[in-house]
Amino acid sequence: MIFKPKQKAWVEAASAAGFPAGAVVGYPEIDAVCAAMGGVTRPWWLINDPYFRADRGKFMIPVEGAPTMADVAGIAPVNPGVAAVAPVVAAPAMAATVTPITAAVVTPPTVVLAKASAMTACAIPAKYGNYVPFGHFKDLSTILESRMFYPGLITGLSGNGKTMMVEQVCAKAKRELFRVNITKMTDEDDLLGGFRLVNGETVWFDGPVVEAMRRGAVLLLDEVDLGDEKLMCLQPVLEGKPILLKKINEIVAPTAGFTILATANTKGKGSDDGRFIGTHVMNEAMLDRIAFTIEQEYPSVAVEKKIITKELASAGRPDTDFAEKLVNWADIIRKTFYEGGVDEIIATRRLVHIAKAYGIFADRMKAIVFCLARFDDETKEAFMDLYTKVDEKAMADADAEAEDAVIASERATEAADVDAVYKLDAVGAADVSDLTPF
Repeated sequence: MIFKPKQKAWVEAASAAGFPAGAVVGYPEIDAVCAAMGGVTRPWWLINDPYFRADRGKFMIPVEGAPTMADVAGIAPVNPGVAAVAPVVAAPAMAATVTPITAAVVTPPTVVLAKASAMTACAIPAKYGNYVPFGHFKDLSTILESRMFYPGLITGLSGNGKTMMVEQVCAKAKRELFRVNITKMTDEDDLLGGFRLVNGETVWFDGPVVEAMRRGAVLLLDEVDLGDEKLMCLQPVLEGKPILLKKINEIVAPTAGFTILATANTKGKGSDDGRFIGTHVMNEAMLDRIAFTIEQEYPSVAVEKKIITKELASAGRPDTDFAEKLVNWADIIRKTFYEGGVDEIIATRRLVHIAKAYGIFADRMKAIVFCLARFDDETKEAFMDLYTKVDEKAMADADAEAEDAVIASERATEAADVDAVYKLDAVGAADVSDLTPF
């Protein structure tokens, strides 16, 4: 349409008030513009034209040169004095000069998405005073200190310090760590984020993967081989590329320093012997995106002795002899396990449990019994028998305690018998004194 002077003045006043041509306004905004113009009446030419109605009570401020509904219709009325015939469409008159028409741009209302973060503190792990570096600790430190994106997998038997190594490397390097424990139920919502209900309002929360990406942190996928095909949503993340959050239509690019580490008891091929039930055969495309693999072994005897010595001291029972006996005992069992002689193994974590139990009970054999109870009876007895051969002192102490307990029990029984005799004598004497002659 070509603006008339009053129309043009109103549109210019609207633009000055912050509502440019193409903007969508309601009655409050229209009245505000009219008031700014000195109290003129509402622009009925705008309100009554269906072409400019964006919604109920909402109108689009026109762009000069854009067509109105009347311009688009172009239908001639039917002559009432003539019999009804098909309507005649009037051909538009050809103007000498064609004025280009600028299409109106409708600006949709801006929707502000409520977002929140579950992170309220620094995610750098605390240093563990009893930790003793071993294995690939130095190599992993070098990788993380480079701040390159270099995803890796750390695999090995249970309880040999895979996760602890990652935590302590990050603590040493002062790198934030986001640890996610994977299960077969872990899905895209758990990893990337989702909507949560907060005070009656739907709020988007970033998942740990996105939090780590935004903060340039280290992402740890713990027990990754327990997950299933739902982990495939991480493919672009494993390539170090941005990821699209489909639910909020946002692309998140990783901040410099972001990288991924994963731990697993298998190499992503499942567990044939059933020791690690629940592990899955991982997708080859996902495994191929992992740049390096570390095979974590149990610490050497010397290193493990340092670990257990520290744990015993921390538990308030410093005992280097007990630490040495425990480590030698575990080493024999592991060698037998590798040769196929036994089906179970004593992990470093199990030795730490024993050290803590010893701190509570101050009894070697009792601490071991408590921490071996998880095994079947045959395995438990075999492991206990082996320990008594490694630590004869513990067996002697246990025998002495058992003998002391027997002696104490016998003495208690004798004392009870004597007491009973005295009571019988007293009752007999009372009966005699009550006898009177006839």
